Amino acid sequence: MNSLNAISPIDGRYRSKVEPLANYFSEGALIRYRVQVEIEYFIALGQLAQLPVHECFDRNPALAETLRDIYRNFTDSQADEIKEIEKTTNHDVKGVEYFIKRRFDELHLEAYKEFIHFGLTSQDINNTAVPLSIKECHEQLLLPRYQAILDLLEERAREWKDIPMLAHTHGQPASPTSLGKEFMVFAYRMRRQMEYFAQIPFSAKFGGATGNFNAHLAAYPEVDWREFGNRFVDD
Repeated sequence: MNSLNAISPIDGRYRSKVEPLANYFSEGALIRYRVQVEIEYFIALGQLAQLPVHECFDRNPALAETLRDIYRNFTDSQADEIKEIEKTTNHDVKGVEYFIKRRFDELHLEAYKEFIHFGLTSQDINNTAVPLSIKECHEQLLLPRYQAILDLLEERAREWKDIPMLAHTHGQPASPTSLGKEFMVFAYRMRRQMEYFAQIPFSAKFGGATGNFNAHLAAYPEVDWREFGNRFVDD
């Protein structure tokens, strides 16, 4: 894409500065996160002994990691494949489902592929994929950079603790302070903010079309689906 054709400066002149964000917030990233949620949901279903899907995990203990490789090794060409499927389905999440079904065919899991999106609505996938992308960007990209800035501020505060400087109050010169102390003020404030960041919850919505696990309960009433949903989203 030519930067002159970009709709936003973020994808134009500033692309080089924000490019790592594409791994979390581009359409390709969203597609990959949707694939991840669908796969992890299927794996979670496989842990329920009451469901037929449990059998394939019993026979193949390494299956979960094989399935996770579908999103771990996700490529741009596979995102294009999903977009191509979309032209037929006219539905983005359904395109993801059909893509995974193709991978199940390759893994000889045809008998279980109807459990890929079992009982779900599209917003279960979207409202789990998007918070997951925000959470991972927060943990993997933003916090390390904040920490690097904080470390630098604290280093400079120690290095410059004995350098005097004239302080100001009400815009006028006042009693002296040290350059290191002023840097430590910013470091202290930033550390407090990072402590708040560490407590931010990343909530997701999961529970079928109306949040009651209706289809799940109708098919398998013996399963505690609410507990399952809470555990799945928390994990």
